[in-house]
Amino acid sequence: MDKPGTPGRPTELIEYEMMVLGRHVHMGSPSKRTSANLERSAYILLSRLQGEGPMSIGQLSEAFGLNASTLNRQTAALVGAGLAERIPDADGGMARKFRITEEGASRLEEARAELVSGLDKVLSGWAPEDAAAFADYLKRFNTSIEHIDGRPWPRP
Repeated sequence: MDKPGTPGRPTELIEYEMMVLGRHVHMGSPSKRTSANLERSAYILLSRLQGEGPMSIGQLSEAFGLNASTLNRQTAALVGAGLAERIPDADGGMARKFRITEEGASRLEEARAELVSGLDKVLSGWAPEDAAAFADYLKRFNTSIEHIDGRPWPRP
């Protein structure tokens, strides 16, 4: 008989492996910073601004499913660190938008390179086709979540 909590069904195995993945520091755990000194929330916000362009608090709230006060704190931290800036809405709207700065883009690229380097180490023993298949499955998994959640993430 299996111990309580022992994974068996595929969804139980996935849940278990996602929990284990979340604990690995070299993968950018939420409690750690990259050498570019970016916290997880800054990394994700800057990635969204880089991928989608300037966004207002309302647009960010809709994109992330977070309340405006949370996003006001996060964007204030980005602006204070010189990683993002407030700009007028190019479409003439009342709300100001946030845009990634050159410094923000540079630090984001530095953090991304560090994380990709870590993944290169983790996957060094994998066949290229296995790594590509894993990437495809992750994309499929994420887009399934986005479909249910109604918040698609911009992809290149």
